[in-house]
Amino acid sequence: MIKVNNVEAKDNYVLLVNLSNGKKGLFDVKPYLEKGIFTELKDENYFRSVRTGFGGIIWPHEQDFSADTIEYEMK
Repeated sequence: MIKVNNVEAKDNYVLLVNLSNGKKGLFDVKPYLEKGIFTELKDENYFRSVRTGFGGIIWPHEQDFSADTIEYEMK
């Protein structure tokens, strides 16, 4: 099972992500910003509160992405 080892918020709603399988890349959150609970991520300070959790990435109000989703869409 792949896990997120580290995540760092960058400018323009992009995350730099390191995965347990050695892959490293950028995950663009912009396509999700207009969808449901993810609209709260438009607040840049809140967006920067991202951290690892449960094998993926999470924010304080329970928005999350799995490591599988991140790996699939990572650039």
